[in-house]
Amino acid sequence: MSDEIQRESMEYDVIIVGAGPAGLSAAIRLKQMAAESGAEISVAVLEKGGEVGAHILSGVVMDPKALNELIPDWRDQGCPLETEVKDDIFLALSETSGFRFPNIAFPPFMSNHGCYTGSLGAVCKWLGEQAEALGVEIYPGFPAAELIEEDGVIKGVITGDFGVARDGSHKDGYQPGMELRGKYTLIGEGARGSLAKKLIHHFALSDGKEPQKYGIGLKELWRVKPENHKPGTVQHTMGWPLDNTTGGGSFLYHWGDNLVSVGFVVHLNYKNPWISPFEEFQRMKTHPKIRGVFEGAERLSYGARAITEGGFQSVPKLTFPGGALIGCSAGFVNVPRIKGSHNAMKTGMLAAESVFEALQADRQGDELTAYQTAYDTSWVARDLKLVRNAKPLWSKFGTFFGIALGGVDMWFNYLFGGLSLFGTMKHGKSDAEALDPAEQHTKIDYPKPDGVLTFDRLSSVFISNTNHEEDQPVHLKVKDMALQKSSEWEVYAGPSSRYCPAGVYEWVKDENSGEMSFVINAQNCVHCKTCDIKDPNQNINWTTPEGGQGPIYVNL
Repeated sequence: MSDEIQRESMEYDVIIVGAGPAGLSAAIRLKQMAAESGAEISVAVLEKGGEVGAHILSGVVMDPKALNELIPDWRDQGCPLETEVKDDIFLALSETSGFRFPNIAFPPFMSNHGCYTGSLGAVCKWLGEQAEALGVEIYPGFPAAELIEEDGVIKGVITGDFGVARDGSHKDGYQPGMELRGKYTLIGEGARGSLAKKLIHHFALSDGKEPQKYGIGLKELWRVKPENHKPGTVQHTMGWPLDNTTGGGSFLYHWGDNLVSVGFVVHLNYKNPWISPFEEFQRMKTHPKIRGVFEGAERLSYGARAITEGGFQSVPKLTFPGGALIGCSAGFVNVPRIKGSHNAMKTGMLAAESVFEALQADRQGDELTAYQTAYDTSWVARDLKLVRNAKPLWSKFGTFFGIALGGVDMWFNYLFGGLSLFGTMKHGKSDAEALDPAEQHTKIDYPKPDGVLTFDRLSSVFISNTNHEEDQPVHLKVKDMALQKSSEWEVYAGPSSRYCPAGVYEWVKDENSGEMSFVINAQNCVHCKTCDIKDPNQNINWTTPEGGQGPIYVNL
């Protein structure tokens, strides 16, 4: 999987790709065990963002279960997770009103009490500091672009080149990427990671599994008036503005200094190609049960990212020769709970423990079978099994009936030790295959943004602090432009211009010929990877741009 360019090389015991919750937890756990045993273990963490936390986006209502295990005194150590959930609200919305479900209707494991809300990016920055204090080497601005494979074993990664022009020529200051070699390589890139995608295909890790499912999560951070701020209140909704056949919902989390995180998730198995998740998000904020929070408020930041939603039946085999998948690279999000950070952290810790055992036994490059076994018997797997049918029931029966059935099934699972009324249901089609031709649906006329409560994409991308050097190769690779026109445009009416939350894709009509052309504004990309997931022909491949570029999220 690597090339023949002569590159500088660095050797470590363990290479970790991604400074998210999973990667940093793995690094910390490795160093903790090394310190306890007196062993010397070298650990390097690569992060494509310009700084740790720059590309991290989550709701976030965080279950501290894994954090309690990793750093028991995290509260005393200054972890920026200070707002504990006090009020847990779940609403079903019609266009003009909303019904609050009684909390007693949900199994106890669905409660958010005892969880914390805040910024996952800030938590990752703090975790990075803890890791570095233990001797972990973290390299922000260094995307892992390629895998090193020798004799069928992954031996590390190659970082992206610097200073390549759009035409492929080398600019002044060109630097080829470095080889970072390790006895083991842990992949924690997050949802739909480019290396994880290669590994899953190359080693057939998803054979016998259901296809991974995804949602797109869009989020804004606002500073609201003190009288509208209710610290510790978390609110989730389903229903309007989405129709009954389209899964998703909103969240509102009150935390910090008059801060409110507001977001919207759309399940990417939607059928109607005219749907725009970004526009649905903007519409959602106008609901009578929501808009009052933002009277006189200031919008501070915006971002978007893909979310893994396949759950228990979509988790691939976790190990390959020389390494393992951790966190959302494998997909451990609990969809009904809308939580994955604690599971990501725990899987990072489990992988670290397996790696440590292998290094102590002087093994390298083999399969970390102990990690797979540890996951299979962990509380992560048990929790995912309890909710394994929530997503397929929602997809099969629609929002209201599907969620009701899912609730009954979760109660049954909870009361009878993981036994389900429905067994383990299948997801069926991939999200790309779910899209219908445009002629089967009516075009949606979305209202224009008012610039006060609702906004357009470009002004939103501006406050995501997204930047890419324009004179570099386009990191969004279209395999077949002719297919893009004959299918994505002529059959599906160009859904890329709607599912992209950053205005990256446009279909532009030539004034003279009348021909439509596909325009890619790669500099706008917020690295959500929705295009890689939802393109109906799987014709777009997201790859890493030059290091340190993309969004710089603040408190998201």
